[in-house]
Amino acid sequence: MLALVTDAFGGHGGIAQYNRDFLSAVAQSGLVHSAIVLPRIAPGAVNSVPNGLVQMNAIKARLAYALRALVAALRTKPTIIFNGHIYHTPLSALLARIVGAKLISQLHGTEIWQPVPSKLRAALEKSDLVLTVSRHTRAQALAQLKIAPEKVVVVNNTVRAAFCPGDREAARRRFGLGGEIALLTVSRLDARHGYKGHDRVIQQLPRLLAKGYRAIYLIAGIGPDHERLADLADGLGVSSHVRFLGKVDDADLPDLYRASDLFALPSTGEGFGIAFLEAMACGTPAIGLAVGGAPDALADGDLGACVSEHQFPEALEDAIRTCGQRPKRLAQEIDRRFGRKSFVNAIAAQIALVLDAGQRAASNTAI
Repeated sequence: MLALVTDAFGGHGGIAQYNRDFLSAVAQSGLVHSAIVLPRIAPGAVNSVPNGLVQMNAIKARLAYALRALVAALRTKPTIIFNGHIYHTPLSALLARIVGAKLISQLHGTEIWQPVPSKLRAALEKSDLVLTVSRHTRAQALAQLKIAPEKVVVVNNTVRAAFCPGDREAARRRFGLGGEIALLTVSRLDARHGYKGHDRVIQQLPRLLAKGYRAIYLIAGIGPDHERLADLADGLGVSSHVRFLGKVDDADLPDLYRASDLFALPSTGEGFGIAFLEAMACGTPAIGLAVGGAPDALADGDLGACVSEHQFPEALEDAIRTCGQRPKRLAQEIDRRFGRKSFVNAIAAQIALVLDAGQRAASNTAI
């Protein structure tokens, strides 16, 4: 396999994490003997890469990246080319045609929720398999692409084993929490119309405080929307109830989720929302909007509150009122539905189908 990705091992963010999960699942499946990973964005330190995977140095320059990918494809003759981002699709499709490889493309969310240029659409339609992280993203892909529906498949994100229940009281002490109700959002502070929804939570704080709820809002993440959100909290007189934690190290995130009473991500642009899984896997209730891919992570309300924007203010209060009753089986259900074993099995099944189709095609050609 040759994987063309934005970033993977050593990278940050949800797409990098998905690429790591996907590639690790590929290695674990045993169906692909080796894989070369070619990232476009320079990653951070890479401590370990699973056996069978080799990650090359990142190349930002477009032409140099394309040449490196071509050389790798011609040298290794991969059976599968993994197209990890929509902007890599034309190159991925060309390389697949040159070396006779099967093309697997990955779609996450907003990149396909808006009109896709014809050049990218035409290349995507050459895919033997299009993986999508949610039902909404799949529906958006089918609405734009002339491709057989059975070739567009949902494989939800997975959650790492590090996210699990733990010593909640120790976690609260670690983050300086006492008896207050800790609301948490873990997300980049994205300035694009505030779609992540931090402002929706901040705007509810005056009402919640007036009703006697001792609430504090923890915001983990960095980004250009920080100043606007801080000004909003100041203007509403709730600055002392909003704590900007900045970037929280991955190793510290499980304790942050455990320490919190309620995870809130009222976003309108989540391709899936892996942070929902991380929170609930640690035993923390979650609330989000019934928009985009979030309903997949929240199981349409079976695992976490999944409401409309109009319902959010009252639903948030309801969730705060009951958050002390932490569901005992929430973490187990997250593991059952979205854990590593389930994800690896789903990826292996799809790769097996693609390889089997390739073998059948080769046999028919030989005949």
